[in-house]
Amino acid sequence: MNLRFLLNCLLLLLVPAISSASPKQDIAIRGGTVHTMAKQADGSWAEPIQNGVVLIRDGKISAVGTDASVEIPDGTRVIEAAVVTPGLIDSRSVVGLAGWLNYDHDQDQLERSAPMQPELDARDAYNVREPLIKWVRSLGVTTLHTGHAPGQLISGQTFIVKTRGDNVDQAVLKPDGMVVCTLGSSGFGNDGKSPGTRAKQMAMLRQEFIKAQTYLDKLAAAETDEEKDPPARDLRKEVLAKVLNRELPLMITAHGSVDIQNVLRLQQELGIRVVLEGASECYDFIEELKQQNISVIIHPTMMRASGKGKNASMETAAKLVAAGIQVAMGSGYESYVPKTRVVLWEAAIACAYGCSFADALGLITASSAELLGISDRVGSLEVGKDGDIALYDGDPFEYTTHCIGTIIEGVVVSDQTR
Repeated sequence: MNLRFLLNCLLLLLVPAISSASPKQDIAIRGGTVHTMAKQADGSWAEPIQNGVVLIRDGKISAVGTDASVEIPDGTRVIEAAVVTPGLIDSRSVVGLAGWLNYDHDQDQLERSAPMQPELDARDAYNVREPLIKWVRSLGVTTLHTGHAPGQLISGQTFIVKTRGDNVDQAVLKPDGMVVCTLGSSGFGNDGKSPGTRAKQMAMLRQEFIKAQTYLDKLAAAETDEEKDPPARDLRKEVLAKVLNRELPLMITAHGSVDIQNVLRLQQELGIRVVLEGASECYDFIEELKQQNISVIIHPTMMRASGKGKNASMETAAKLVAAGIQVAMGSGYESYVPKTRVVLWEAAIACAYGCSFADALGLITASSAELLGISDRVGSLEVGKDGDIALYDGDPFEYTTHCIGTIIEGVVVSDQTR
């Protein structure tokens, strides 16, 4: 009996890997309503297709149109749904590093031994078999921008993955994401460790970037002068140098007005690419954010309006969209179980508080893909893009609607009704 129990447990652990390794198929998705989330020439959203078809061949979308205009080849698997959308994108997550059990052994999202750790690579901590990945996948999430959590001044890096794969290399969509920074009280050190104030945070950041610039200068000098030796490799400086060279964005979690002002000032001083994350009080800085071309990954709409988020507003996403600021929505980071929110439901609330349906869905599909630099692969249902699709039995923003299937690159990775 004990042996049988152990074998059953082993089988359950293997199920996600087996399903994610299924062969690609030619699939035709028939939808009562197909939200392609494509953009028209004037920048507006394309109208949904009624009685639409999305054809997937070799993992890529090969045709999109009405049932009457798309010919479905013989032998193609046909799947039907009331509503079809692109696979959802969570633009800020810790899933895969933070586990659902909330025990030390599955909590790799935050290293607390030092305040400054840009060299930490999220790929080294990502667990493709984490049950939270399977959970969000079953609700239509096909892409995660995941990595180290806020909580240290610079806590590490992020990367972008598909919510499938038997190992991290199979899952990766984009290996280099962003460098994670936290301003405000959430980034203060514990037990008297630095930084303990906002002024100390900013001083430490500036000093590290000065060191990184000196490192770059020495590298450049060694390239032009054979008598000069290049500096010894330094992982920390290498990562920050990529930020200075605008190869990687600095994603700064900041909620309060003082901290957002510091974000704006730092971006002006260094001329780096900045993505503001969280941003509970960013509605007071819309013009400044637009002028400095700073993108925003807005806090989950239903985050707890207390502490750092005490002034969060459910209308913020709509205000940012209306202002023409590049904005996406992420699940953020919850310190309590289950460590993640479901972006579908968060976007639904944004829709109820000022966003149009298309703009709200864009926050977790096309707009998110554009912000993350992956719109050539995902975010909309267009010919040549990955066959990543979410299927629903009704309006995806209605509470009573279920996700009835998820497809990644032409593979049905979930067919449970959620």
